[in-house]
Amino acid sequence: MSEASTRRKPNEQPALLDTELEHLPPELRWREWMGRVEAVVFTASEPVPREVLARVVGKNCNLELIIDDIRAELAGRPYELVSVAGGWQHRTKKVFGDAIHAAFGTAAGEGAKELPQAEALVLMCIAYFQPITRGELSSFFGKEVSRDLIGMLRAQDLIASGPRSPQPGAPYTYVTTKTFLSQFGLDTLRQLPDFEALEDAGLLSKEKLLAGDIPAGLASGEGDGEDDVVGDQAP
Repeated sequence: MSEASTRRKPNEQPALLDTELEHLPPELRWREWMGRVEAVVFTASEPVPREVLARVVGKNCNLELIIDDIRAELAGRPYELVSVAGGWQHRTKKVFGDAIHAAFGTAAGEGAKELPQAEALVLMCIAYFQPITRGELSSFFGKEVSRDLIGMLRAQDLIASGPRSPQPGAPYTYVTTKTFLSQFGLDTLRQLPDFEALEDAGLLSKEKLLAGDIPAGLASGEGDGEDDVVGDQAP
């Protein structure tokens, strides 16, 4: 059959995918579903949610078991299938991070730069206390949290505008995004480390944060209003 005869016409709808595969014996059907799921995840540039994967398998297919079988087959490979940001994604195993860094100069192949300490601390507080306003962040740290710093986190799609606060002036609040979950390898916010665990590990001191023991780069020095909505964008 020639290429011309198989080419779809501009207004012609694509053929429906046979997801049930009832003509195949159970074992081959399962293998086909596994291949489809892995192909979709492999092709995607971001975590693939359940509703997308469900389009390529039968209605009675157990996606968790499919994922488990794919993970088992990847056990000896340098990459794995991980649950992150509400979906699934292929990621290089951390043990190969040094090799990737030596080859390309980036860690784990994700291209995410390390956040400056001031940005990291503000992002951490937004993650734990969201939705939270810029004024509340400033009060928490004891010094002004600049619009520029908030803008840098927004530009990296790590935070976004949340619902309006019931405070006077109804300022915007800030919340973390799916990009935040993906970058830090989290499936949901419930996987954030417990505050007490961070303190026990010596990685966080609530007393120091409340005392304002944070980098000078946190403040802009502009001295603008506490948390008005001028310049803030809606979600």
